[in-house]
Amino acid sequence: MLVRTHRDGFIHPVASEITPRAHYQQRRELLRWMAAGGAGAALASWASREALAQVARPGKLPPLAAQRSAVDGASTMEKITDYQDASTYNNFYEFGTDKSDPARNAHTLVTSPWSVEVEGLVKRPARYALEDLLKLAPQEERIYRLRCVEGWSMVIPWVGYSLSSLIRKVEPLGNARYVEFVTQADRKTMPGVSSRVLDWPYVEGLRMDEAMHPLTLLSFGMYGEVLPKQNGAPLRLVVPWKYGFKSGKSLVRIRFVENEPKTAWNKAAPSEYGFYSNVNPDVDHPRWSQATERRIGEGGLFAKKRKTLMFNGYESQVGQLYAGMDLKKLF
Repeated sequence: MLVRTHRDGFIHPVASEITPRAHYQQRRELLRWMAAGGAGAALASWASREALAQVARPGKLPPLAAQRSAVDGASTMEKITDYQDASTYNNFYEFGTDKSDPARNAHTLVTSPWSVEVEGLVKRPARYALEDLLKLAPQEERIYRLRCVEGWSMVIPWVGYSLSSLIRKVEPLGNARYVEFVTQADRKTMPGVSSRVLDWPYVEGLRMDEAMHPLTLLSFGMYGEVLPKQNGAPLRLVVPWKYGFKSGKSLVRIRFVENEPKTAWNKAAPSEYGFYSNVNPDVDHPRWSQATERRIGEGGLFAKKRKTLMFNGYESQVGQLYAGMDLKKLF
């Protein structure tokens, strides 16, 4: 497929169905007012209503339209993490190892034009322009929990579609058992690539049945807008039942292979980061427990921790993928 570009850069569709980020935040603030007993006075006064509306400021990134997903497990009633937290507390080592580094440094990333090579054991290898990938399937909003191996978690409304839509399009061959995902590694725009903390480029992988599962998301946005650069713009993977490092960001290559890919963190520390990396409270990291987690934005470092859920709470949807496997050995 030919790569197409627009003379003004990549243009996103107008949001018409997805709830904007401002609405998420405004609803939460309204609930706080009601809990404090001040909702009546606030709603009775025009000035107070105006002040309440100013709590949530509209986003600055282009909107990305989406419909609410009907996939089982693609929504939750849990409180959504504030956009400010989700976009400033990140792991993206290509821009630095501190949690605040990506938000501070990722502005250098050039995301337009952007293309993704799909190659390997497929009948229809292709180079897809970003705009072609966006049109491949309808965009959906999915509210997923994100759990990181360091013991923290978030709840984020992602925008994208099941990776299986792309996989079916390229028609994997019978001996394609795994899918490998490669992140951009550009020393000019990604300062962290000059470090030796990992073997660049960042590589992740999934077994074919994991990649085909409807919960596995090819994401182009979050909170009703396109992805911020520090969160993996312009497209990333989201695999909600695995630790966050499995969800590769700023993807430039998707390769179908027969053998298990050598992934970045598994190469760097195989005793700490297994290939599967399913969220499992019974398998501790060698240097800390995974039995509990801290939800970002809830009371700071001293807030009461949550009990970690098996498969990050998606056991009923994905548990059958691992039937008969020793999940302590194949962690």
